[in-house]
Amino acid sequence: MRGGRHVEAVTGVSFRLAPGECLALVGESGCGKSVLASALLGLLPGNAETAGSARLADGLDVLAADERTLARTVRGRRIGLVPQSPAAHLTPVRTVRAHLEETVRVPGAPAGLRGRRGRAAVRAAAHAAAERAAFPATHLDRYPHELSGGLAQRAATALALVGDAPLLLADEPTTGLDRDLVHRTVDELRAHTRPAGRALLMITHDLAAAERIADTVAVMYAGRIVETAPAAAFFGAPGPRHPYAAGLLDALPERAFAPVPGAPPELGDLPDGCAFAARCARADAVCRAERPPLTEGVACHHA
Repeated sequence: MRGGRHVEAVTGVSFRLAPGECLALVGESGCGKSVLASALLGLLPGNAETAGSARLADGLDVLAADERTLARTVRGRRIGLVPQSPAAHLTPVRTVRAHLEETVRVPGAPAGLRGRRGRAAVRAAAHAAAERAAFPATHLDRYPHELSGGLAQRAATALALVGDAPLLLADEPTTGLDRDLVHRTVDELRAHTRPAGRALLMITHDLAAAERIADTVAVMYAGRIVETAPAAAFFGAPGPRHPYAAGLLDALPERAFAPVPGAPPELGDLPDGCAFAARCARADAVCRAERPPLTEGVACHHA
């Protein structure tokens, strides 16, 4: 940043995601979830620095890959994306139909789409993707500025599904949707993932959607993963082990409906100890002095 200052937007994240599995990454806005997705696709701003590795099943390290490799063989091919702000990612001078049909026609399309070069086949593939994402066929010839936020979200989901990539990153895919459409969207994402052996990383603040779709839940706070757990144990018994994760569940209307007190720290001014200590009823002097490591799936001195 200016003046030589560094901000650790994401720190020490580690996880594995197998074919057919869904990992839900949850946490408050600003905790680093979308930055992580941008890093995996090489879409960080020029002043960002990355370290470590992020390997696909074929061994490709996407953090080390050059822009040509990412643009031609990774984005939309091996990794699909449902972006957080879909209207900003759609080309404003092209219709939704044109977006979908181009993905089917372009050289290097995934194996499931190869050979669909005839006009009728391409159009049928676009219609099928729109239907899966609950995008109305009557709106396929509209431009992005003619769509509501919810319709733009569904168009972006259709565009990600038609690409048929083995790994899908869905960044807040239910934003702007009513509850029925949320259920339909996450069910379609789940169907897109498990039977075909594709993997899904779903970034969301919607815990109800995460419970419906996830195999594993990872909770992020102040740029770090503070808990990873099987979804059944996280949402059922024994429940979350980290106090922040427990607070997220308690904030749900169908549970205690009690908000987590306070606010997250600024990423440029993180404390020496646990970043959650100032908001935590369990915190003591050790918490305020020492940052807890992620041990056995949880980063807490008093898990």
